[in-house]
Amino acid sequence: LNQFIQAEKITKNVNTVYGAIQKLYARNSDLVVMCEDKILKILADKDAVFNADGNPQLVATSNVLGQVIPYAGDYGISKNPESFAAFGNRIYFADKDRGKVFRLSGGVGGGDGLTDISMKGMADYFGDNLPVTEKILGIYDEDTNAYHITVKTPTDEDNTVTFKESVDGWPSRKSFIPEWGISLNNFMYTFKDGDLYQHNDKENTRRCNYYGEAFSATIDVIFNANRNAIKKFKTLNYEGDAGWV
Repeated sequence: LNQFIQAEKITKNVNTVYGAIQKLYARNSDLVVMCEDKILKILADKDAVFNADGNPQLVATSNVLGQVIPYAGDYGISKNPESFAAFGNRIYFADKDRGKVFRLSGGVGGGDGLTDISMKGMADYFGDNLPVTEKILGIYDEDTNAYHITVKTPTDEDNTVTFKESVDGWPSRKSFIPEWGISLNNFMYTFKDGDLYQHNDKENTRRCNYYGEAFSATIDVIFNANRNAIKKFKTLNYEGDAGWV
C-alpha cells in the first residue's frame, strides 16, 4: 500500500490476553500473527460470516484486515521471533516459555494446524534448555530441506539441532553455531563474527569445516546388545533367516 488513511478501516485490535505481537507473516493472501501466547490468522481483504452450524463462509469486505481466527492450542512464539523460519506451506518456531518447538502447516483447501515437533524424540532436551536460553535462532535449509534451531544458553553450551520432514524427527546435531542465517536460491548462508558463509559448498570447502575451524563427523549407534531379543530396524536392511530368527 502506498497510503494509509486513518478514516479507512485499516486497523485491527487483537486480544491483549495473547501478549504482544512478535511476528507478522503473509501467507496465502492472509496474515499469520504470532503473539507471545497465541498464534492467529487474520483474513486480508475479506471477512468470515459464521453460519448456524458453525462453519465459516468467506465474504468480500472493505476491511483491510478481516476476521481474527486463532489456531488451536495455547501456544505462541514467546519473545523469540528469531526462531521463526518458513518454507512452502510450513512455518517453524519455538515457544520458549513452554519449552516446545512447533510446526504450523497449511495447504490449499485448509488443513492448518499446530504440531509439537519437539515431542518427536527431543521433548526433554527442549524442555530443559529452551526456558534458560538467551537466544533461539531458527533457519530453514532449502538445500537439505531441514529446519536448524540453535539454542544459546548462558553457560555457553550452545547447540544446533536439525528437524527433517523426511524422517519426521531430529536426526542430527550440528557443529556450527551461527549468529544469523537465511536460505537463498537453494543455498543456506550464515553469519559469524560479521562474515558471511555459504553452507553445503561441495566444490570449494572441505567437509566438517565451519567458520575456519575443523570438526569431526561422528555417528552414535544405539544398539540392543541382548542377543536373545528379536530386533527390527527402520533404516537398516536385514539379511538372514526368514521370520527374523
